[in-house]
Amino acid sequence: MTLQNLPKMFYSYSEGWPDLMRMHPSVMRMLTFYVLPMSLIPAAMFVYSIFVTPGAVFPEVVPAFSGGEAATLFVAFVAVQLLMVALMASIIQQMGNVAGAQPSYHDAFMLAAVAPTPLWLGALVLFIPSMWAAITAMAVAWVGSAALIYHGVEPLFNLQGHDRARLMGSFVLAAGVVAWCALMVVLALMMSMIIGLR
Repeated sequence: MTLQNLPKMFYSYSEGWPDLMRMHPSVMRMLTFYVLPMSLIPAAMFVYSIFVTPGAVFPEVVPAFSGGEAATLFVAFVAVQLLMVALMASIIQQMGNVAGAQPSYHDAFMLAAVAPTPLWLGALVLFIPSMWAAITAMAVAWVGSAALIYHGVEPLFNLQGHDRARLMGSFVLAAGVVAWCALMVVLALMMSMIIGLR
């Protein structure tokens, strides 16, 4: 997938998605060349935020994280995101039965890899030291992710009719919200563990 196709994928069932299906990248290729680089963005921006603008978006940690603690948090955050995408792909594959589809793990992984793109890119708003800017950006990113999900399930899973696609998309979106909340909880737990081990 290339980012130049991404804008079409927000509003179209027939543009961008067929290109991705024609490319048919392997799960390992998508993980290595798309999911991993994108997962680095929120991890890097989080570390940037706690070091460069402490307390502006996230609560300030006192004493501040050391370089080693920040590196540990960065690596753990990236690893959890990678695991979350793989887990979401498995959940999406299982949900296919709800809409009468039988998606392969590969196709489910494509959706799980593409859908969080706005959330990953939305983390760049942390360059602005404002909690309100971050909240607004995340709200817009969630709308973008929802659009990708709703427009991606029909072509990827070969669903006939928008109603079935909307049903499937609703289940995937709900699972994505739960996964994102779980990711935030894991991040908070990792920070607590690092602080507790001082």
